[in-house]
Amino acid sequence: MLVLLLLHLAAALAAPLLVRRWGPRACYPLALAPAAAFGWALTRTPTVRDGGAVVETYRWIDQLDLDVALRLTALSWLMTLLVGGVGALVLVYCGRYFAPDSAGLVRFVAVLVAFAGAMLGLVLADDLLLLYVFWELTTVFSYLLIGHSTERRASRWAAAQALTVTTLGGLAMLVGFLILGEHAGSYRWSEIAGAPLPGGAVLVVAVLLILTGALAKSAIVPFNAWLPVAMAAPTPVSAYLHAAAMVKAGIYLIGLLAPVLADVGPWRPVVLTLGLVTMIAGGWAALRQCDLKLLLAYGTVSQLGLLAVVLGAGSPDAALAGVVMLLAHALFKAALFLVVGIIDHEVGTRDLRELSGLGRRAPVLAVVAALAAASMAGVPPMLGFVGKEAVFAALAERPVVLAGLVVGTILTVAYSVRFLWGAFATRPDVELTEPDPVPVPMLLPPALLAVGGLVAGPAVAGLEGPLRPYAELFGAPHEHLALWHGLTPALGLSAVALAGGYVLHAVRGPLAPALVRLRSPVGGNQGYEWVIHRFDRFAIEVTGATQRGSLPQYLGAVLLALVLVPGATLLSARPWRERIALWDSPLELVVTLVVTVAALLAVRARRRLTAMLLVGVTGYGTAMLFVLYGAPDLALTQFLVETATIAVFVLVLRRLPERFSARPLRRSRWARRLVGVGVGVVLAGLALVAAGARTAAPISLAFPDLAVVEGYGRNVVNVTLVDIRAWDTMGELSVLVVAATGVASLIFERSRTGPRPRRGEPSRAPRRDTGPVWLSGGPTLQERRRSIVFEVVTRLIFHTMVLFSFFLLFSGHNAPGGGFAGGLVASLALTLRYLAGGRYELAEGAPVGAGTVLGAGLAISVGGGVVSLLTTGDVLESAKVNLPLPWLGEPYLVTSLFFDVGVYLVVVGLVLDILRSLGAEVDRHIEAAGRSERGLVVRREGESG
Repeated sequence: MLVLLLLHLAAALAAPLLVRRWGPRACYPLALAPAAAFGWALTRTPTVRDGGAVVETYRWIDQLDLDVALRLTALSWLMTLLVGGVGALVLVYCGRYFAPDSAGLVRFVAVLVAFAGAMLGLVLADDLLLLYVFWELTTVFSYLLIGHSTERRASRWAAAQALTVTTLGGLAMLVGFLILGEHAGSYRWSEIAGAPLPGGAVLVVAVLLILTGALAKSAIVPFNAWLPVAMAAPTPVSAYLHAAAMVKAGIYLIGLLAPVLADVGPWRPVVLTLGLVTMIAGGWAALRQCDLKLLLAYGTVSQLGLLAVVLGAGSPDAALAGVVMLLAHALFKAALFLVVGIIDHEVGTRDLRELSGLGRRAPVLAVVAALAAASMAGVPPMLGFVGKEAVFAALAERPVVLAGLVVGTILTVAYSVRFLWGAFATRPDVELTEPDPVPVPMLLPPALLAVGGLVAGPAVAGLEGPLRPYAELFGAPHEHLALWHGLTPALGLSAVALAGGYVLHAVRGPLAPALVRLRSPVGGNQGYEWVIHRFDRFAIEVTGATQRGSLPQYLGAVLLALVLVPGATLLSARPWRERIALWDSPLELVVTLVVTVAALLAVRARRRLTAMLLVGVTGYGTAMLFVLYGAPDLALTQFLVETATIAVFVLVLRRLPERFSARPLRRSRWARRLVGVGVGVVLAGLALVAAGARTAAPISLAFPDLAVVEGYGRNVVNVTLVDIRAWDTMGELSVLVVAATGVASLIFERSRTGPRPRRGEPSRAPRRDTGPVWLSGGPTLQERRRSIVFEVVTRLIFHTMVLFSFFLLFSGHNAPGGGFAGGLVASLALTLRYLAGGRYELAEGAPVGAGTVLGAGLAISVGGGVVSLLTTGDVLESAKVNLPLPWLGEPYLVTSLFFDVGVYLVVVGLVLDILRSLGAEVDRHIEAAGRSERGLVVRREGESG
C-alpha cells in the first residue's frame, strides 16, 4: 500500500515533465498509477471476501506515537477500486478532452494525480490522525482543481467556497478525532472499534464534531451549497472529485464509523434527518436546472443524501444496500459527467434549451447516457435498480425514512428523464445540433462505466462475497443481493418511484410555476455569502477598534491580558512555596535596590536619552546579579548585549525628538505605572511558581559531565550552545540573519556593501580640515561632531578589542566567552570606530558587505554541522582532533569551533547591518537635508537681494 502511495507521488512529480514533452497524451502513462491501485485491490479480493484485512505499519513520528498505519478491509477495498478505476479512466479521458495549448495543463494533470494518491491514502488509513492528513490534502488539491481557470472569477470563488466549507468541517472533525482518540487511548480505528468506548457527553461531542466534518465534505445540508458552485471546474474534475472520489470521503467516513458509533445518541437523528432533507432538496433543485452539469450536480447532492441515510442507518441490511449504492452511484454519475463533458466539448454548450436531435446524430453517446441514467433512476436490470430495491427492503421498518426515500427516488427518476430528454431529444422549436465526431479515447471511459453498471446488475450476487463482510460488522444480514427477489413490497415501491418520476417529468409544463416558487427563501449560496460578508464586516470592525496604530496601546493590551489571566490564576490558586529566601548575599540587595531605583527614574524621565541610559542601568544590574550567582558567561554576554543595545538606541534617537510627548503621559501616566507594577508582580509570581513546580531532576544536571565527555570543553554554557543544544543555536542564527535582512530591506533601499557614492556625490570622503589625522574618516566629519580625544582613544583600543574578541572566540570552549561574546566585542569595536569617524570610517574598518559576513557565518555554521556528520555520524556533534604539535603539550581542536566561528560572523554581520542602515544611511539623509536647507537659504537671499 505504501508503494502505491509512493507511486502516485512519483507520478505527480513526473507529470510536469511528461506534460511539457507530450502534452495531454501524457495522461495515458500517468493513468497507470491509479490503474495499479485498481489492479492491486482486485488481487486482494479473496482476502476481503474471507473477512480478512491487509495491514501495513511504518513508524513515522515517535514523539506523537504516530505511524503510517494502512489497512484494507471490505469498505476500503471498494473505495480503492473506485478511486483507482475511475481515476484511471478520467485520466484517459483527459488525454483528448484538453487541447495541447490548454492553459495550466501542467499544473492540472500533476494535481489530479496527486489528488488520486491523497484519496487513496484517505481510504487506506487506519490511524485517525493519518486519515486527517490525507483528508486535508484532498481539500487542498480539490481547491487547486476547482480553481483551475484562474482567469475566471467564478472559478476562484467556487474554489474558495469549497476550501472554506470543507476546511472548517475538517477542523471540527480533527477536534472530534482528538477527543475520541484521547479518551479511547488510541488513534488506530481498528483498536478503537475493538475496545469499549468512552461514554457520556464526551462521546456525544466527539460524534457531533466528526459528523460535521463528514457532512461538510459530502455536501449534506446545511453544507450543500459548495458542490453545485464547484461545477465551475473542468468536467473531468466533476466526474472524479464530485461523483466518485472527494464527495465520497464523507460518506466513506460515515460508513467506516457507523458500526461503532451508530448507536450513540445523536448519530441516527442527525444522519437520517439531514440525509433525507438533502436527498429531497437536491432532487427538487435538479428539476429546475437547464445546465446539464448543474442538473447532475444537484442530483449528486441528492444521491449523497441517500448514501448518508443508508450507510448511517446502522443495520446490516442497510449497510449491504449502502455499499451497493455507493458502487452504483460512482459508475453512473461519473459516466454522466463525462457524457456532459463530451457534449460541451463537441457542441459548445450544456444548455438543454439549445440542444436538439443529438440522440440521432450521436447514437452511441446517447446509448451510453441512457444506460447510466437508467441506473441512476433505478431501472432494471441496472445495478442502480438492485441498490434501490435493497435500500427499500432494508429500511422497511422505518416508515418515515422509507417514505422520504420514495419521494427522493421519484425526484431522481424525474431528473434522470429530464437529463436524457434535454440532452438527446429532438424538439421542433430548436435548431438541430450538429456535433463533431466523438474521439474514441473520450467515449471509451463513460462507456466502460455505463456498461459496468449494466453488467453488475445481473451479476450482483458475485459482488456480495467481498461486500458482505462489511455488513456483518453490524450483524448478520437477512437479505441477499439479487436482481430478482420476486413480488416484494420493495419491488412495488421501485415501480411506484419509476412511474411517479415519469409522470412528474411529463407534467413539467404545468409544474414549472411550482418549481419556481417552491424553494428555500434563502439559498445555500446566499447564506454562505451572507456569512462571509458578516464575517468580513466583523473583522473590519474589530480591526478598526483595536488597530489604532499606537504601539503603547498594543503593548498595554498584551500586558493587561497577562496581568488579568495568569495573575488571577495565581491569586486564586496560590501555588508558590510558603518560605521564600529573599537574598543569599547582602550585595544582591544592593544591586536590586540600584535596579529598582533606575527603573523608577526611567519611568519618570522626560528625555529619551536619559530614559535609555537608566534602562541600561537595569540591564547592567541584572548582569551583576549573574556575577553574584557565579554565572560569568551570562554576565559577560549581558554586559555586551546591553552595551550594544545602548549604541543602537543612540543611533535611533538622533532622528527622534529629544523629549517624550507630555500629553498622553499626563492622561495615562498612572495607568501605565499600575500596569507595569502588575506585570512585574505577576512575572515574579510566575518565576516563583516555575522554580518550585519541578518534580523531576533537571536534565541540566548532566550537562557538566556531558560538556567534558561529549563536547570536550569545560565551559558548560558554550558547549551547550554549540553542541548539546546546537540545533537551537542554529535556529537562532537563522532568526538573526532574517532580522538583519529585514533591517536592511525595510529601512532603506540601499546596498549592504557600504556608502557607495550616488550620482553627483564625490567618490572619496571629503576632507574638511588639515588637522591631525588619527582616523581616516575623522576629517570628513563636521567640526562640531569631531572629537580628537575620541579618535585617539579609538585608534589605540580598536585593534586590542578585535584581538580580545578573537581571544573570547577561541578560549570560550573552556573559559568564559565564545562566538557570541566575541562577535559582540568585535561589533562594539566597529561601533566605536563608526561613532568616532562616521560612515567613511566604518567603510574603512569593515570594507566588506554585511550580507557577505552574514552569509559566510551561516554557511560556516551549517558546514560545521556537515563536517560533524562526516566525522561522527551525527549532525552538529563535536569531534576532537588531536594536533601533531608535541612542543605545545597535547593540543587538540574541537570541530564545534567552526560552528562558533559562524556564530561570531553572524553577530558581526548583524551589527554591521544595523550600523550601515541606522547609522551610515541616517548620516547621509542628515547631510542631504542640510545641503537642501543651505541651498534654500541661498536662494531666498538671492531673491531678496
